[in-house]
Amino acid sequence: MTEYPFSSMDVAVVPADPQQEPVFAALTQLYVYDFSELLKLEIADDGRFQFDRYRAYWTDARYRPFLIRTSGHLAGFVVVDAVSRLTDEPLWDMSQFFVLRRHRTAGVGACAAAAAFDLFPGRWEVRVEALNAPAQAFWRKVVSRYTDGHYSEIAWSDDRFHGLVFRFETVR
Repeated sequence: MTEYPFSSMDVAVVPADPQQEPVFAALTQLYVYDFSELLKLEIADDGRFQFDRYRAYWTDARYRPFLIRTSGHLAGFVVVDAVSRLTDEPLWDMSQFFVLRRHRTAGVGACAAAAAFDLFPGRWEVRVEALNAPAQAFWRKVVSRYTDGHYSEIAWSDDRFHGLVFRFETVR
């Protein structure tokens, strides 16, 4: 694999602990807001989106939650799952990935993704919703660069997921 082009950026993928659950709760609201237009999600009467999955990040050993920081500032989060959400087989699944809009065009997301891949050598899946064309372009570029083009891209459609799946193996 080649050196990732953004590796010199000041981006850190830092393990999160249970004390940071309120940070995840706040960030997941922004994450779900980004999806609300694509997936036609409605906000609840309390002004929040219903997304409680982050609570399992602290109780289910299969999840590995991380915060993304750039130049010391909070820039998003990454959650890696030790099991495929599509096939239930053991591998690394990019369960959740979110970068604040402020940092999206600066390469922070690409650097954070590469850092997450480096943390967990082995087989990976990255899923992208069919309606999310910008995310598809982002992941295609990132995975292709990270793997030197050694990955597969699969169209997937079943009752669990409808979109693209990028599969590859890390060797770092």
